[in-house]
Amino acid sequence: MSWVITPSNLLVDDPDAMAYLAAVEAADTAAGQSGGLESGVRLAVNAFVKGCKNDGIWPALKASCILAGARTLAGALVPLVKQSADSAPARFGTEGGWNYNRETGLQANGTDNYINSGRNNNADPQNNQHLCVMVSTAATSTASTNPLYIGGGVLGTGVTHIGRLASNGVIYSRNRNNDFQETSPGSAVGLIGMSRNSSSSYTLRLGGGNTNQIVTSETPLNQNIVVFAGNTVPGRPSNSRLSFYSIGESLDLALLDARVTALINALAAAIP
Repeated sequence: MSWVITPSNLLVDDPDAMAYLAAVEAADTAAGQSGGLESGVRLAVNAFVKGCKNDGIWPALKASCILAGARTLAGALVPLVKQSADSAPARFGTEGGWNYNRETGLQANGTDNYINSGRNNNADPQNNQHLCVMVSTAATSTASTNPLYIGGGVLGTGVTHIGRLASNGVIYSRNRNNDFQETSPGSAVGLIGMSRNSSSSYTLRLGGGNTNQIVTSETPLNQNIVVFAGNTVPGRPSNSRLSFYSIGESLDLALLDARVTALINALAAAIP
């Protein structure tokens, strides 16, 4: 796909951002939406990628999607980051169940919709992994007792997932262990993530703050991580709306939170 040169485009100077934006525009065009992305959208993505690199957290992102900004759902599923050994992210379930909004992200139907990230729960080292989502609308699904935002497994040894208790909205998580932890969120929306760089504990971030969870890691479950559920059955599906997800090695969740929040705000401001 040709790249139209404008003064704003000249400011998109990061090669990873440029490659991603070109791929999104190609996917949008193939889906019937030509015309390219707004300059503000391009600049927001460029700033995000450069900011993550400046913060030193970019190398830790191994599988990631910006589920907003693109003109089409196909464009939104173009991976921002993907490893050559991983398959591309793919959506499953009732096709009419997806609800995509360029500003706030993608919503699943809470019954059979999920995204297979293409990355296995055991692809990153046992004690060197992060998992996060940017929540625009909290899960309220009644099809699942305790819906999951993202996960590699539902129950069992070495499970890794983030969910929301249906009874009271409390966030619950498992990180390379079958034991689960409950944490009252400061807010039902925003970045929710966890990062482990120790065998004895992991960091959970939600509501703009971090908590340390004392949980010993186990051998990671051999199963792909999926978004909007816990596995490809799908187990504990949610009807949440998400604008970003990331999987990879351990990183500073506060830095990632700041970058993702700025990105989503900039996208909303740039989209007519």
